[in-house]
Amino acid sequence: MRSRFIGSRQIESAEIVDEQKVYLRVTLSDEYYPNEVLARLEIRWYRNDDFTMHYQENRKDEAWKCRWDRHPNAHNTRDHFHPPPMASQSDADDAQWPADHRDMCRLVLDFLEERIETVW
Repeated sequence: MRSRFIGSRQIESAEIVDEQKVYLRVTLSDEYYPNEVLARLEIRWYRNDDFTMHYQENRKDEAWKCRWDRHPNAHNTRDHFHPPPMASQSDADDAQWPADHRDMCRLVLDFLEERIETVW
């Protein structure tokens, strides 16, 4: 998965981070964002194909975030989306995600490309 992200022009870096839980931290290229915005994607993918893909833009005084999830929970179906700008649990929407992690990565990268084109 790391090598798939590194191959995209949208990506500055992708590194495995081991802080309490192991995840992939993907830093988006600053060529796509104004100087005051730092954007990243954090991914945890489990052997049972559960996952969380958390996108966040940080500005000086605020954050804009969303999250794609697949895991059992009490608030939604196993596949669900936490929409921006806060990605709160109470606003999650049921969804249906691709089974293959490569297709899921493409879905997220396409979402980010659309976000960049819309905002900037």
